[in-house]
Amino acid sequence: MSDELISDNGTIDTAKADRSVWLMKCPQLVANAWQNHHDPSLPLAKVVVSVDPLQPDSPASLQFTMDLAATDSTNIPKSYSLNMFKDFVPMCVFSETNQGRVSVEGKVEHKFDMKPNSENMEQYGKLCRERTNKSMIKVRQMQMIDDDRGGLMRPMHGMLGFGSNSKDKKKILPIKGQEMKRTRRDRGELEDIMFKLFERQPNWGLKQLIQETDQPSQFLKEILNELCIYNKRGPHQGTYELKPEYKKSAEEADAE
Repeated sequence: MSDELISDNGTIDTAKADRSVWLMKCPQLVANAWQNHHDPSLPLAKVVVSVDPLQPDSPASLQFTMDLAATDSTNIPKSYSLNMFKDFVPMCVFSETNQGRVSVEGKVEHKFDMKPNSENMEQYGKLCRERTNKSMIKVRQMQMIDDDRGGLMRPMHGMLGFGSNSKDKKKILPIKGQEMKRTRRDRGELEDIMFKLFERQPNWGLKQLIQETDQPSQFLKEILNELCIYNKRGPHQGTYELKPEYKKSAEEADAE
């Protein structure tokens, strides 16, 4: 266990270690709405569990849905289905107080993915496309350069050129792409971009995705490990493709 999870006094409160908890991955729009929820007396959402009485022992008969409470935004879909997974690496949930006390809050029994219901899919898809388009807009920045010779500054294709009447002119070399420091995007925005890329073609190499997303390779690999399968052999060897559950979601969205 990492030393970062150990309290200042060297102990961990394990009184709740056997408590079952749920782990849920939610869209970025929902996460932002919940972070802006400041009234603890009001619920965030309501979860409804449905069981088919004719097949009570069948895993397929168990259905989970979630209805969001009132949010500040009217554009966020309010109704979602929760896809449950039991095949995942065993995990526990930890908490830490401001005084440095670490506690085990429980072990993860079920893992869920939130998906807007079919009647909200078109609206949600439009929101995702708008956010993706906004995130891909490159902002042009200018920086003041202090030079003793004096001269004129002007933007030159994303960089600054400096003109001077001096005969001693220095040649400005373009910065190579691999030498520029890439900045991480918001995880939700990057996932939307990835889904958009896999709509264009089903298989991508890592270098291609780095060029398309302009993201650090390590951060991009983290997202790929969650969303994709790496082909180690076959006709698409060395490429990534979406996991079946995400392919299914994308196909359903296209059909609707």
